[in-house]
Amino acid sequence: MSFSAFIGYLVFPNKIFFYIMIMYATLSVFTFFIYKIDKSAAEKGSWRTSENTLHFLATLGGWPGAMIGQQVFNHKTKKTSFRIIFWISILLNISLLTLFLIYTPWYNFASY
Repeated sequence: MSFSAFIGYLVFPNKIFFYIMIMYATLSVFTFFIYKIDKSAAEKGSWRTSENTLHFLATLGGWPGAMIGQQVFNHKTKKTSFRIIFWISILLNISLLTLFLIYTPWYNFASY
């Protein structure tokens, strides 16, 4: 996935905190499994994860895992209203990350 490669590229020349990469990876794996659980619940007709929760996890940074989960489990791929909000959550997350990168001083990164 190109976003993961971009984050990895930023980590190695010390332009982004290493824990941001870990955060994205952790949230992505967690969100992927939430999609798996929700798809299983949908097939069984049992309690479901709310769409707001799925969007919240995507906005926090779990959207790469959500995107993979949608494709792997063929889950939430046809509902247009969900897809629109999902893409808005991706744009919001990337915008917040961009603002963080712009307004965080990087000159002391090596001391962390």
